[in-house]
Amino acid sequence: MFSDELKRYDWNAVTRKIASKTSDDVKRALNKSKLDIDDFMALISPAAEPFLEEMALKSRKLTLQRFGRTMSMYIPMYITNSCTNSCVYCGFNRHNKFDRVILKPHQIEEECKAIKQLAPFDNLLIVTGENQYVAGPSYIKEALEICSRYFNNLTIEVMPLSEEDYRMLTEAGLYGVVCFQETYNREKYKTYHPSGMKSNFEWRLNGFDRMGAAGVHKIGMGVLIGLEEWRTDVTMMALHLLYLRKRYWKTRYSVNFPRMRPSESGFQPNVVMSDRELAQLIFAYRLLDNDVDISISTRETPYFRDHIASLGVTSMSAGSRTEPGGYHAFPQALEQFSVSDQRTPAEVEKALSTMGYEPVWKDWFNR
Repeated sequence: MFSDELKRYDWNAVTRKIASKTSDDVKRALNKSKLDIDDFMALISPAAEPFLEEMALKSRKLTLQRFGRTMSMYIPMYITNSCTNSCVYCGFNRHNKFDRVILKPHQIEEECKAIKQLAPFDNLLIVTGENQYVAGPSYIKEALEICSRYFNNLTIEVMPLSEEDYRMLTEAGLYGVVCFQETYNREKYKTYHPSGMKSNFEWRLNGFDRMGAAGVHKIGMGVLIGLEEWRTDVTMMALHLLYLRKRYWKTRYSVNFPRMRPSESGFQPNVVMSDRELAQLIFAYRLLDNDVDISISTRETPYFRDHIASLGVTSMSAGSRTEPGGYHAFPQALEQFSVSDQRTPAEVEKALSTMGYEPVWKDWFNR
């Protein structure tokens, strides 16, 4: 399990190593065709900031070689904001006083129909709060069965499950699983997740191994930018990705780097990442893993999304609502976080087309 592998790396030592990288380390990394973790640390370090344009050009070239001028489009559908966790930064925190929404089967179907009216989406991300009592595997399975009538490619972002449950859902039509570790800082993890199932660091961390062992076709990873030193967190995540690549080599992978957005929790970020730093991170991941899917959500502004679209990103959401039933059933329910890019899918499509990119609504590679 990766939790054993992670114990080999001391958080503070990795932080110091990144800070010690020099311009020579960056140049050496940029001249290599296959990068290791030391090269990655150089490319995300402060020493790499003067090389941002060179990194962008190389990232763009590699992305065009692997993915062409395409952008895979997806949309999230929240089906419940009920949660047993008390994550201090999340609007779904169980201590926040509001009426919880749990969509019934006919309401899930209404949401599917409403999304299909927005655009010809075929990649759907089903999202729940983490409540195993009302939104456990059987509820998720039923949601998958309903949504499969309207969408071919179904991904879930739910609580970490057992290997048996992942296998059962994969057999029921599940294609991918997205899970954010939030932070790889084992010492601080409990501070942000004081109670609930999510407070178990190892169970969440090793969930990716359970996904791989169950044969999940695509695994999505991410850390929440704003909790701990982002350079150290994304390095630990890079180690995790390399580990998974080697162990579950038939699986496809995606990465996402959500920056903290305002929510009902009122939590203020401990770390603020600039647009230039996020761009630097995206370029570094593309240079480390030429084939990984790099996703960007509507957390980011239209300006940033439009400018990064041709430089390394390969998938993005559009028209997102982060409240359960937000497309039809309960448009006034509490959202998980505030959306920054509020353009319609048609407006996002137009912006991409203007740049010479083709929005891909159905990923034919998946089926």
